[in-house]
Amino acid sequence: METENWVQEQLDHLVAASKDYRQKALFQETKKLFQEQYQRIEQMEGELDGRIWSPKEWSD
Repeated sequence: METENWVQEQLDHLVAASKDYRQKALFQETKKLFQEQYQRIEQMEGELDGRIWSPKEWSD
């Protein structure tokens, strides 16, 4: 969570500091991409945790 917050803060800072439209757009899209990837990581961690604790898998 710390890393996610730090990266988002850095990207927000870059967006605010940038004067070039293309750079701002790039940083904003990078932030969206990062958020999507972080969400996928959380989902996969939840899936992994669910599979580990699944009673179906205990007998194998």
